[in-house]
Amino acid sequence: MKAKKRVVITGMGIICATGGNVAQFLASLREGKRGIKEVTLFDVSGYPSRVAAQLDGYDPLGFFDSRELCRLSRVDQFVLIAAQEAFTDAELRLSRGQREYTGVCLGAGAGGMLSAEAYHRHLLQGGRPRPSLLLPFVPSYATDRLAERYGLQGPRATIATACSSSATSIAYGAELIRAGEAEVMVCGGGEALSELTFGGFCSLKVMDPSPCRPFDGCRQGLSLGEGAAVLIMEERKRALGRGAKIYGEFLGYSLGGEAFHITAPEETGTEEARIMKEGLQDAGIEAEEIDYINAHGTGTVLNDQVETLAIKKVWKEEAYQIPISSTKSMIGHCLGAAGGMEAVASLLAIHHHFLPPTAGFEQGDEICDLDYVPLARGEEVETVLSNSFAFGGNCTTLILGKEDS
Repeated sequence: MKAKKRVVITGMGIICATGGNVAQFLASLREGKRGIKEVTLFDVSGYPSRVAAQLDGYDPLGFFDSRELCRLSRVDQFVLIAAQEAFTDAELRLSRGQREYTGVCLGAGAGGMLSAEAYHRHLLQGGRPRPSLLLPFVPSYATDRLAERYGLQGPRATIATACSSSATSIAYGAELIRAGEAEVMVCGGGEALSELTFGGFCSLKVMDPSPCRPFDGCRQGLSLGEGAAVLIMEERKRALGRGAKIYGEFLGYSLGGEAFHITAPEETGTEEARIMKEGLQDAGIEAEEIDYINAHGTGTVLNDQVETLAIKKVWKEEAYQIPISSTKSMIGHCLGAAGGMEAVASLLAIHHHFLPPTAGFEQGDEICDLDYVPLARGEEVETVLSNSFAFGGNCTTLILGKEDS
């Protein structure tokens, strides 16, 4: 059987409520900075929750000219900003021939829904809205714009598996490199707040009126967020050959479904435990080799309990020794971008030797009684397991590690 090629991460870009680039995001993680506050993008006065991790003071004219902006939704802008940082960070320059072996796979959530809402409001008011507001409505639009901007002619895909979309995009991109179908993959995802999404989650009664508190005994639900994260993933020999900086190595993954319910997880955590075990098996490592778990950690009562139960099923008594945290406590639940952002946080933990915190966590409950890292702390981190457990039972686990030359 032909050995799988090894995959490393050589560039990262991010934009979110707590940072407009990777350096700012890193500083915010160390500080435990929370970007969750009252929403101003649309009227939230009639909703039970009025807070989310919205980008504050964002001005698209600082990144794009007015002509280009006419064809880009808010999420497309975020994706292109993160991609620009990732390409610059990786010092990735592609010849015409290399572009055929460089692909892009992004996770998508609500896509350009905010632009579609603007179109609809204008129409209801008797106006003549710009047809271009509907261009980004297709979830693959951001993927296509990114590929177009950089002339990427390799494999192209858009993944839409709810909250696990961008984690799955990273897994798919890595698998293409492992199989020799691509040499470089640009992966991640984006999300923009929209009233449809905000109202939908409020109708499910899973939104905390205050900034979310994952795993805390007084948690009342999640807080939504927005932004984008993009990773440059390369075949390891190629990266070493060009002297690239390496943040870490993609070690393994698992994708699976619960087949249980469209929104709620199966209550025992059995299926989430299975997904984590399969991810460890794909990475070729044992559970005790994991130094840190970047949890799905949404802040809803049931999700946090189920994830904790699943961790206990995999690690048993050792579960009490492993640090676990949810970066959603700071940047909100960014849906289509969540897994990508959490992969960036995980790689930063490896590269900079620290554990990101679960901001706002004070005390757990009878089930959530593990080490949820209330404050960031310095610690050697070599291997991270990152979970994305989405609606519909779409479960993805990524295993990322320190690159061992």
